[in-house]
Amino acid sequence: MKLVFATGNKGKLREAREILGPGVELVCPADLGIDADLPETAMTLKENSIQKAEALRAMCGLDCFADDTGLEVDALGGAPGAHAARFAVDVARRDGLPLPVDHDFSANIDTLLRELEKHPGEARTARFRSVVTLLAGGERHFFEGTLEGRIAYGRSGSGGFGYDPVFIADDYPDRSVAELPEDVKNSISHRGKALRAMAAWLNEHEI
Repeated sequence: MKLVFATGNKGKLREAREILGPGVELVCPADLGIDADLPETAMTLKENSIQKAEALRAMCGLDCFADDTGLEVDALGGAPGAHAARFAVDVARRDGLPLPVDHDFSANIDTLLRELEKHPGEARTARFRSVVTLLAGGERHFFEGTLEGRIAYGRSGSGGFGYDPVFIADDYPDRSVAELPEDVKNSISHRGKALRAMAAWLNEHEI
């Protein structure tokens, strides 16, 4: 079967192809000549993934899927959640401060560490959560994956992206996710878990 993955990230596309296997012809919007930005203005991960998948299907008319990922920090009441990519902007706007560049993950990490300083003594437990929306056979299907861990007190490692330098997974408690080899990170990743759940579902159903 042919599926379109709503991403322009080559690393994510490669990971998805490895997980879904040769039985799925996986392409991205650019392969179809689509370069429009997909909307992700909803308040939850699930709603964002639906929004992106539906927009992509309207553009290409093919079965497709989209994922959205967030970081949930328990001491911050689950924030930044679905707003992980614009956390610094949201906090600056809340506090009446100059707005940093949107999607600046260095600023997002600085903001996260500062916000956690306001909660001394509280557990720094957190999790990455991914939700995948698959639009296939005229129906919606949802798959979810999480990576449990905690937020470090400072950055370490140069790999990965986003909050990886300050996230320590329970599976590897002696280093940040940014210090893990890519294949190790992919084996425990939240998105990988969601994609493996989707792959298992596709193997059991004929679309």
